This record gives sequence, C-alpha cells and structure tokens, in this order.
Amino acid sequence: MTRAAALFAALALAGCATSAPEPPPPPPCPAGEEPLRTAQLFFGRNIAGQPGISETAFGAFVEEELTPRFPEGLTVLDGGGQWQGSENALIRQAAKVVVIVLPQKGSDKLLDEVRERYKARFQQESVLLIVQDACIQMES
Repeated sequence: MTRAAALFAALALAGCATSAPEPPPPPPCPAGEEPLRTAQLFFGRNIAGQPGISETAFGAFVEEELTPRFPEGLTVLDGGGQWQGSENALIRQAAKVVVIVLPQKGSDKLLDEVRERYKARFQQESVLLIVQDACIQMES
C-alpha cells in the first residue's frame, strides 16, 4: 500500500471514530447577574365533555401542588393557545402559564411531579414544559 493510500485510510477511519463534540457551556453571566434557570409550564384548561377548569380549581392546584414545591415564588399568567391532540384534531383552549425561576441544578423531579399531578387531577393529556438557562439580576 502506498504511503498516500495508507494516510487516506487512516484519515477516513479516524473520521468515523470521532463523536460529535460536546456543546460549549453557556457564556458566563454579566457582572451583577446570577446563573439560574427558568421553567415555563403550560396548563390547558379544557376537560373533555365537561366545563373547563375554573379559576377556583386552578387556584387550589397552585396552593396545594405548586406553592409547596416552589415556595420561593412563581408567576401565573392567563393564556390561550392551540395544539394537535392525540386524535389529530386541532384543540383550542384557555391556558395558564406558570413561570418559575430555579437553581441551575435540581428541581426536575419537582417539575415532573407537578405535571403528573395536574394531568391526573384534571384528566389532561400533557403539560408542556420549557426550561431555559438564564442570567437573572436579583437586585434593581
């Protein structure tokens, strides 16, 4: 085998053996800001064949399930949206969006518990969750 062929074979095999590089860590936060995460939970308020989830019922869920798990605080917003249901039908409904500021690590189990409790309590198919890294300025 010629030296060029051997070099080509070695380079080809080396390319196959490498894995994708790890993504770079997020850039550090600017001075005066703390690295945290934010979670957004989207709670649909329709119940098949029944009146929607009332403000009172949702408020009770917040007090019984969310507040004990996230006593540092959270924000509840009114929303509305649409999504493709399991039967391939477009579903439009009122929603509540809950935003929570979290530490960089942990809290995933608590978020999963809240989602499962909501689905069981109000016969929901899912609760959408978005978690993002964030830099938070704690003092104004």
